[in-house]
Amino acid sequence: MHILLTNDDGIGAPGLLALAQAMRTIAEVSVLAPDHNWSASGHVKTLHRPLRVWPTALADGAPAMTTDGAPSDCVALAILGMIERPIDLVVSGINPHANVGHDVTYSGTVTAAMEAVIAGLPALAVSLDSAEAPSSVEDYRTAADVARLLAKRVLEDKLPSPVLLNVNVPPRPREELSGMVLTRQGLRVYRDALVRREDPRGRPYYWIGGEAPTGISEEGTDIWALAEGFVSVTPLQLDLTAYPALETLRTLVLSL
Repeated sequence: MHILLTNDDGIGAPGLLALAQAMRTIAEVSVLAPDHNWSASGHVKTLHRPLRVWPTALADGAPAMTTDGAPSDCVALAILGMIERPIDLVVSGINPHANVGHDVTYSGTVTAAMEAVIAGLPALAVSLDSAEAPSSVEDYRTAADVARLLAKRVLEDKLPSPVLLNVNVPPRPREELSGMVLTRQGLRVYRDALVRREDPRGRPYYWIGGEAPTGISEEGTDIWALAEGFVSVTPLQLDLTAYPALETLRTLVLSL
């Protein structure tokens, strides 16, 4: 089996290295990841400039490739021919912070996995629910072990198509995890604020700042699972149609 790895934190991120070392135990691994951090980049497809790709190596010396494109570009480039061998599974991560609730629309980690689903491949997006971004590969070992377990199961048993698994892991040793549960997306609570500042010439510029997001811990959601010490596994699909609203809106929309 052949697994493609990518992330949104850049080719030198410790979470990517931990993921690569875990996945090598179950399959051949190829790595194509961005050359810099693309966190909160969303689903990007670069169409209006050329993309550069060049060989590099991970910190343990393993060969890899990197690009100036976005995480979703990495997946597209690999599938379209940058990597010649057919890909059986795409795994994106390990992100140092959780991607729960509405985060999935912002997350470069998750949207890279979405690009795989668009191409008809199964995919996992893996995140660690840490408050501060860990700098050590060892901090990602539990999440990497979880990802390896799920990847092995997906390769053996397949996923319903077109579905990706959004996986969030509590920052605990494996023996302290409460277990693994299937979840639905929870409700993220954002506290964004507009921060206005001035440059040395008196011209205004702006940051989108504010407090760190929280969430509503409703049982059965990804947010609840992490709060209870469970690994959260949320199946996601790209069909965003609001099916319950179709009948309600039919009269409104079709009446001219």
